[in-house]
Amino acid sequence: MSLQVRPSMTATADAQFPWFTAAMLAMEAAEVIRLRLEKFARGEADAGEEAELMVSEKIAAALEATAKLMAGASPAAVVDLYRDYVAANAERLSA
Repeated sequence: MSLQVRPSMTATADAQFPWFTAAMLAMEAAEVIRLRLEKFARGEADAGEEAELMVSEKIAAALEATAKLMAGASPAAVVDLYRDYVAANAERLSA
């Protein structure tokens, strides 16, 4: 027996309370953290640059998220923004 949820309820719930996408963001970010820690632990030549990039990206993303929220964006839009950044980092670090 499975629970059936109407699509319109799901869309409204996701837009107002993006719990599932926030949980996905947490898992995806954990993978990026793992990839970065491996890079640091191996002492790769570009580890210092990665650390600097990590900090500057976090500051830029926080400023962008703040601006979006002040302009009226939904929390779901901000979570989606962060997921895009995390996905790009995961792809770059996996290459």
